[in-house]
Amino acid sequence: ASYGVEDAEFAVTQLAQTTMRSEIGKIALDTLFRERESLNVGIVEAINKAAKAWGIVCLRYEIRDIRLPAKVQEAMQMQVEAERRKRATVLESEGVREAQINKAEGTKQATILASEGFKLEQINNANGEAEAIRAKANARAEALKIVSDQLQSEQGRNAASFQIAEQYVHAFGNLARTNNTILLPSNTGDMSSMVASALSIYKNLETKDLQSLTSRSSAIESAHTDVQPVKKSTSAKDKQ
Repeated sequence: ASYGVEDAEFAVTQLAQTTMRSEIGKIALDTLFRERESLNVGIVEAINKAAKAWGIVCLRYEIRDIRLPAKVQEAMQMQVEAERRKRATVLESEGVREAQINKAEGTKQATILASEGFKLEQINNANGEAEAIRAKANARAEALKIVSDQLQSEQGRNAASFQIAEQYVHAFGNLARTNNTILLPSNTGDMSSMVASALSIYKNLETKDLQSLTSRSSAIESAHTDVQPVKKSTSAKDKQ
């Protein structure tokens, strides 16, 4: 058989190693161990493509173990731990973010519901007040209508006149109960009578003020008269 190469086994081995290095260079270091199957497939395809002219076909290639230097393994371990911490921090921050969003959303919904409730309360209160005002107005209108209908008759007018006179007398009776009440004349159309009454009231008040002032002056003078002069006591030295 002609393979087109002197040492086919050595050539295939070198090609496999070269291809493996090339494929490993395309993969991230932290995913190297997880991509072993894809490495095997890529190496088989590269070997078959190059060794076709040699009359050789590679059916399977298996990477049994990957040995890395200690420093590389340590760096990979640190990278993995850093990636885990990063993911944990991201997940924690996302959890805090979601919690804050949920809290803000809850506060927003509570505020909206509270404002809507207050709005409905105000509307209900306004409707209630409007209904109350409307009911009072209707009742007053009905009462005025009844009074108006009654005043059309002679008996109704007499009853109204009697009620007005009764209220007038009752009001004057209440005014006369206190001492500082001034009663004005009821005949306000008579100007001379009103002037005379006003002058009489003014003279009475002036007389009362003068009497009060005189009594106060007399009390002050009597107080001065009752005060006895204080005698100065003489000591034994003054007698000598």
